[in-house]
Amino acid sequence: MLVHFPIALITVGFVFDLFSAFRKNEPCLSKAGFWLETIGMAGAIVAYGSGYFLTSPMEGDAGLMRDKHQLFATFALVSIIVATLSRIAALYLEKNSPAMRVGLLALFMIAFIFIAITGYLGGSLVMDYMIGL
Repeated sequence: MLVHFPIALITVGFVFDLFSAFRKNEPCLSKAGFWLETIGMAGAIVAYGSGYFLTSPMEGDAGLMRDKHQLFATFALVSIIVATLSRIAALYLEKNSPAMRVGLLALFMIAFIFIAITGYLGGSLVMDYMIGL
C-alpha cells in the first residue's frame, strides 16, 4: 500500500488542479490539489526509497522490467519534486499569473504521466513476473 497512496494523491491532486484551471472562481480545488500533491510528493519519496533499498536484485526479463520501472520511478520522483517545489516557490513569491499557472500545470502533467508509466510497469512486474506475491 505504500506505493499506492502517492499515486492516488498525486493523480487526484492533478485532476483537482486541472478542474480549477477551468473554474476560476473556485479556489478550493486549487488548494486541495496543492495539498494532495505536496503530501503525494512526500509519500513518493518514501515509496521510492522503499523500492530502491528494499527490492532484491532480479535476473532476466524481470530484471530488465525492474530496471525500466526504476528509471521511470526516478523520472517521476524528480518531476514531482520539481513541480511541487516550483509551486511552493510561486506561492511564496506570490506569482499567480496565468502563464505561471499553465507552466505549473504542465509540470504536474509531466509528473502525472511519469507516475502513470511507473505504475503500469510496477503492475507488470507484479502480474507478469509475480514479483512481490
